[in-house]
Amino acid sequence: MIQDSLVVAGKNYSSRLLVGTGKYKDEAEAISSIEASGAEIVTVAVRRIDLQNDKDSSILDYISPDKYTILPNTAGAYTTKDAVRMAKLGREILGGKNLLKLEVLDDPKTLLPNMDSTIEAAEILVRDGFEVMVYCTANYESCMKLEDIGCVSIMPLAAPIGSGQGIAEPQKIQKIIDSVSVPVIIDAGIGTASDASIAMEMGADAVLLNTAIAKSENPTQMALAMKLAVESGRLAHKSGRIPKSQPSPSSPEKGIIES
Repeated sequence: MIQDSLVVAGKNYSSRLLVGTGKYKDEAEAISSIEASGAEIVTVAVRRIDLQNDKDSSILDYISPDKYTILPNTAGAYTTKDAVRMAKLGREILGGKNLLKLEVLDDPKTLLPNMDSTIEAAEILVRDGFEVMVYCTANYESCMKLEDIGCVSIMPLAAPIGSGQGIAEPQKIQKIIDSVSVPVIIDAGIGTASDASIAMEMGADAVLLNTAIAKSENPTQMALAMKLAVESGRLAHKSGRIPKSQPSPSSPEKGIIES
């Protein structure tokens, strides 16, 4: 395959699949699945790291920063203040690294982003030197605002977190992909490999998912399926699909042998 790197905050990645670390039945399953996914960026909730008081049992002992780019996220934040606090804690835990996935949720039931608070937190964190990858709705105006603020990646949800519904509003997602100049990473709602492939065929720069792998019947096998789907979708996008049209024969009509 032609070398085709994902570039986030000036760093090149060969994989366009980002994965999470939650919801697995145990650490062994998480490690096996993450390895099978081929992901180079792995997102970890700051609150999960913070709860590990014994360094010997830290999640970072089996998802090593030496092997992966650890992307701390502010999952569980429902206010600007909480998101900023989590972000600073994540930077401290990871030795001053500024890359961050910002999430500010509206409520614990829908897990949808609170866009007013997300934009407010993004402004504060970008000013403070963070490289913000931002989880957001598929609202065009909000996404453009987040890019203007200086976020390094826009991450619109395909559907609500953990729902497995796939890309619920493709027209909105497509408009964002076509308009935003920083990487657009589809985040949340992916259910199976075909959803990931469709996102990439639309021109998304990458896909981030967790539940679709962790809660599948065979997570390690599904992780491999997602890896291949993202690669296939990206290659199809770069190849250029044929336009939709009326039926046409695939064989030449001239020079055929008459019966």
